[in-house]
Amino acid sequence: MTNVLGRFDFEAIAKWIKPGEKVLDLGCGDGSLLRYLRDEKGVLGYGVENDPANVLACVRNGVNVIQIDLEAGLSGFEDGFCDHVVMSLSLQTVRHTERLLAEMLRVGREAVVSFPNFGHHSYHAAIARGRMPVSESLPYQWYNSPNVRFFTMADFEALCAERGIVLRERLGFDGEAAVTEDLNRNASIAVYRLGKAG
Repeated sequence: MTNVLGRFDFEAIAKWIKPGEKVLDLGCGDGSLLRYLRDEKGVLGYGVENDPANVLACVRNGVNVIQIDLEAGLSGFEDGFCDHVVMSLSLQTVRHTERLLAEMLRVGREAVVSFPNFGHHSYHAAIARGRMPVSESLPYQWYNSPNVRFFTMADFEALCAERGIVLRERLGFDGEAAVTEDLNRNASIAVYRLGKAG
């Protein structure tokens, strides 16, 4: 499977989704991931997006989209609505992280999340130099960042353990290269496949 969209995490996410599954993509942007999954895996996809320009872009991409503020939760979706609920590079932008993760696993059989790992060694180095980190995976200045949560892979895994969320698989990337050792320090992007206990 070739990722023609320039988002290496799309391909990683797609490996966990079976052909024909029903997928809900939270913070779906212009719908690129859902279009990719539809074209590569034949999924039935729905996007959730709050930005009007992105909602319009989804429509242009032929992606089913619903305009919802994720901070309000997913009460409009019934339990077990879909196979996978995906949130790609957006978890760090929501205020109610715990509630949203619980909602993702209520609505879907599994959840897939990716986020910038603030434990990456380059971020430590930037802070040691007295500046907030800016990188390809974290392209914002402190004053215009949409990020409201700054957490590491270790922090995320501790939260999942506290809340009984099962970590089924995890991947780490530095740029587009897969990382296999000391992911909390060496991965700039984390990707997780999550499930419910029991």
